[in-house]
Amino acid sequence: MYSGGMPSDLPALLGDLITVNHRLARVAAHAADGRESPAVWRTLSVLRQLGPIRLGEVAARSRISQPTATKLVAHLVERGWAARLADPLDARVTSTVITPAGDAALSAWRSELAEALLPMFDGLADADLATIRNAVDILRERLDGSEVPAERVPAGAASPTAGNPAGARA
Repeated sequence: MYSGGMPSDLPALLGDLITVNHRLARVAAHAADGRESPAVWRTLSVLRQLGPIRLGEVAARSRISQPTATKLVAHLVERGWAARLADPLDARVTSTVITPAGDAALSAWRSELAEALLPMFDGLADADLATIRNAVDILRERLDGSEVPAERVPAGAASPTAGNPAGARA
């Protein structure tokens, strides 16, 4: 493993990685012919990874405006893919959490994406598969724990509710 500072080509390599990753996601989503907005899947992924978070954090992590986040969370709650949690210390505050149905929908979507990509990777050599596995492991290791929500929901938060409690903000 390299340990003597940053290699000079690392910024370019990381830029290429991001570009190829975005392209791969677009190709897979197009081939899978999904009906939901990419923001839905991005938001469910954020909720799965970070747990209950407030609306402003949903907006920031999903890279959407707060009014759009409000509409998106309402859509997710309506679909049964997310729920709102009341803050036990402040009735004006709610957080959003992924539900088991949302988790299942996200897993199904990711499976559809993977299935859509299978023809592109059919016949890949074992060594290339091992390289991809290794790259995924490295990326996961570097990313795990790197995204911590700014405001965690208190440990004693109420259970999810399908609606918006009186006086609470989404």
